[in-house]
Amino acid sequence: MVSLKEFVKMVKESREKSKKRNFNQSFEIIVTLRDIDVKKQDFNISETVYLAHKFTKKPGICVFAGGDMALKAKRSKADRVIEPEELEKNASDKRQLRKIAKGYSFFLSETTLMPKIGKILGQFLGPKGKMPAPVPPNAPVENMVERFISAVRIRSRGQLAVTGKVGDESMNDEAVAENAVIILNAIEKKLPSGNNNIDKVMLKLTMAEPVTIPAMSK
Repeated sequence: MVSLKEFVKMVKESREKSKKRNFNQSFEIIVTLRDIDVKKQDFNISETVYLAHKFTKKPGICVFAGGDMALKAKRSKADRVIEPEELEKNASDKRQLRKIAKGYSFFLSETTLMPKIGKILGQFLGPKGKMPAPVPPNAPVENMVERFISAVRIRSRGQLAVTGKVGDESMNDEAVAENAVIILNAIEKKLPSGNNNIDKVMLKLTMAEPVTIPAMSK
């Protein structure tokens, strides 16, 4: 397992190797795996991980809700609230549905709307791993939105590698490193043999070469 201290060192090295860009680059973790036959095993990681430190730019969050829950969601930090009437109105507009699916990082929905969302938006959200998190009746939707602001999605996409965003250049080294530790722990828990399935751990800025930790112990 890569320690917090090692991740801090990787973050610093990533900054040193990167040229100055005119935008705020993201830090991404890449974990390559071994001893897993993706063809024979039903292996796929698609998880939402809640981090210790928020990114400089918060992820886009969309809530599907009606009535009182819609009002609460509109008062929250959600970027958009889609009520049942609007969902029905766009049901046959594939261009608009694709725009919705692409436009937000996370989706939440009151439980009663989940079947309808699956029917209307499932083909657009499912492949992206973006199906909504259900919000039970009377649940504090504001708190759930706040929680997703510090969330990130990690995915393997059927390959022997798992990737996820851990921070950006505006964050301090320790914050990025702490997020990286949380994601690495989340990945390890999803592997058949835990740490033994981890080959290499890499950290990179958007426009830079990755910094690599040597292969884990065999």
